[in-house]
Amino acid sequence: MTLNLTRRRLIKLGGAAALAQSAPRLSFAQSKSRVIRAVMHTALRVTDPLVVPAWTTRNHGYNIYDTLFSMDSKLNYKPQMVETFNVSSDGLTYTFHLRTGLMFHDGAPVTTEDVIASLKRWGSRDPMGISLMAATGELAAVDERTFRLVLKRPFGHVLAALGKPSSAVPFIMPARIAATPPSQQITEYVGSGPFRFVASEFKPGIKAVYDRNPDYVARQEAPDGLAGGKVVKVDRYEWIYISDFQTSLNALVNNEVDYFENPTHEMIPNAEKLGVKLFDYNPAGFSGYCRPNWLSPLIAKQEIRQAILHAVNQRDWLDAQIGDPKYYRSSSAMFVPDMPYGTEAGWNTKADVAAAKALLTKGGYKGEPITLLQVADTPIISPLVDVTAQALRQIGMNVKLVTLDWLSVLARRTKQESGEQGGWDLMHATQAAVDIFNPIINAHVMTVGKTGPFGWPEDEPLLDLRQSFIDETDSTRQKAIAETIQKRAYEVVTHIPTGMFRQPAMHRPNLSGFIPALVPVFWNVEKT
Repeated sequence: MTLNLTRRRLIKLGGAAALAQSAPRLSFAQSKSRVIRAVMHTALRVTDPLVVPAWTTRNHGYNIYDTLFSMDSKLNYKPQMVETFNVSSDGLTYTFHLRTGLMFHDGAPVTTEDVIASLKRWGSRDPMGISLMAATGELAAVDERTFRLVLKRPFGHVLAALGKPSSAVPFIMPARIAATPPSQQITEYVGSGPFRFVASEFKPGIKAVYDRNPDYVARQEAPDGLAGGKVVKVDRYEWIYISDFQTSLNALVNNEVDYFENPTHEMIPNAEKLGVKLFDYNPAGFSGYCRPNWLSPLIAKQEIRQAILHAVNQRDWLDAQIGDPKYYRSSSAMFVPDMPYGTEAGWNTKADVAAAKALLTKGGYKGEPITLLQVADTPIISPLVDVTAQALRQIGMNVKLVTLDWLSVLARRTKQESGEQGGWDLMHATQAAVDIFNPIINAHVMTVGKTGPFGWPEDEPLLDLRQSFIDETDSTRQKAIAETIQKRAYEVVTHIPTGMFRQPAMHRPNLSGFIPALVPVFWNVEKT
């Protein structure tokens, strides 16, 4: 954790207010205009939400782009840019009509040409988009506000794909920009969303600025999750990155910033005495995970992966990562507990040290080093690594920790080589519930090998099951297939969920109107 022992004790003893006052002050002051200055969980560096489908580019995207459909707080998909739509009796033809008044930030109207180009770019890269496009026979404009999607086979997730709430989101951009190859970074950031990106003030890794879009035509419904009316009630939103958590808290307490996305869980109980408020923008929660590199010769052995699965109690991860049971939940549900496909099948979340040791022997383990990536600057992840290292050493594994900052971890995890060859064997990260709540979105079970998501698991039975889920239109049968997928994923160990947790944000008391929207958004927020 980034808090040293003195700070940790002060916080636990109720000295957070004094600590916040004594911590270094930032040099900037608040503007008198309606500006929200928000310290976000990490810096914005890459601004193409498809080239790097991370939370940062997703959040950036929701500011400046809009979507055809959006997910509401009850996980229903509601029209957003779409005004009306209809589906043929055989379920194969969808016809969509765009809302009137949709306009890009450069003044050009949004047309179906832009929509189709955006969907094709997204659908060539995103796993759910790839599945949708594979089932599509035709995607064509009828007129400037109407387009048609004709399936060549049943696909029961069309609206779920078009309203996909998290990375990578099918954001709509001008056709000329969407013509950029999906592997190439876009260089122009023109959307039709509620904010406009101020490119001239962008300082990668430090600050991003968004002005209210005065031409945005919001839906008439009340905001509900990511759906409904996106009415911006401030002049500007500034995304700021401060690497030190205590400095961020100090800035919030001293009214130098308005919002702090991810305070440590040790800071949360002291919010009231610090004079700030809590807001849980993502009540569905987050999940940590341990991901093995299947291309490492050591990890390629299923018995070794199973040994790792049985080495750790999930609750040990949660106690180290979060600490307060009020904010965490132990669960084996890969597709999120209490969501449509949540199930506890396949693993009991408990450690079995004897079984783990036996599996190591069965897998022929002879003391080879296993490279585990440690994250130096992300306290929500680093405790997970510490617990894993201790547990693996307890069952007799030779653990080699490689400590890096988070951006370096992201770069290193793209390497398919083993840890001994400059890559990695195991790594930890976290993800939002909306990134994993069904077998299409959840990239961990996309087991296509070297061409798939990092970790590169390869398993034909899982691929077949995933395709069965994609093709199925009956919700009851979908749930049964999802449970079978989870059981198989635990059998081959695609990844290991480290448990669910909630992460409230902090904000100044003069901000109101926050929406529980699965991702942090700043429309509907007022500043007095």
